[in-house]
Amino acid sequence: MFTQLFGNYLLNKGLVTSSQLSAALAAAKQTRAKLGVLAINAGYMDAAQVDEVHSEQQRVDKRFGDIAVDKGYLSAGQVEELLSKQGHAHLALGQALVDSGAMSNTSFADALSAYKSENSLTDVDFDDKTGNKVDELIAKLYSFGNDENSSMCTEYVSLLFKNLIRFIGDDFTPLAPEKIPSARVSYCAKQDMKALGFSCTTAIDAAEQAFIAFASRFAGEQLTDVDEMTEAANLEFMNLHNGLFAVNLSNDEGREVSLLPPVALKNDTIDGPVYRISVVYPFGTASFYITA
Repeated sequence: MFTQLFGNYLLNKGLVTSSQLSAALAAAKQTRAKLGVLAINAGYMDAAQVDEVHSEQQRVDKRFGDIAVDKGYLSAGQVEELLSKQGHAHLALGQALVDSGAMSNTSFADALSAYKSENSLTDVDFDDKTGNKVDELIAKLYSFGNDENSSMCTEYVSLLFKNLIRFIGDDFTPLAPEKIPSARVSYCAKQDMKALGFSCTTAIDAAEQAFIAFASRFAGEQLTDVDEMTEAANLEFMNLHNGLFAVNLSNDEGREVSLLPPVALKNDTIDGPVYRISVVYPFGTASFYITA
């Protein structure tokens, strides 16, 4: 999830375009962060030193780590340490952006440093499997005001992102939330939830091709039209996600939540006020709604 939130940061700061970020997220799946990006992230080398080593590699047939050690920028132990961290997804994203030319080593280094500083992040946080820091970042990005249900809305979004990664794919960028009077939807799967002192409408909405692509990923097969199977897949995603959310509420807060049967809508309106949480996938944008 750090990868998606870091991508959101880059997009909001205007450091990359949506298309550049989408392409990099797709490429990151087959990309391993190289030693230069890893050394920058660890603070062992700066961007100028990394560029110097890369220039040297064009003149001599030696590995990056060997040249960096020869120049005194890294120790052999640091090279081994960095190689063990090649699996960090947010660094693979950075490498993909550098490889594509969307960012330079310098701009990536500056952006990552600023992101860590602004959010009080350390490398230890990126290794934390508890998810506590991710929840803090989501709460910071997705503020739902000060009413009694604001924390529940934040928990809903946090679980949504986890379920998107689990069931749809991790190659998405979440956009900042919007509070709007009502939502005009194109192709939509909607479900109402009710609990003591709380009721809301939730929905997923997308343009036709994105609606089909989302359903295809969830169903695990290639769908081609907005037919009963496509609608059923998107309705099932909403029902599954909301069901898991209801279980969490019951376990954590003792609230019993009832879910009404999900329904498909087309060219309709969801009355608000409503929060829109959009996520950008390579296949298009899916917008999720939760009434305020």
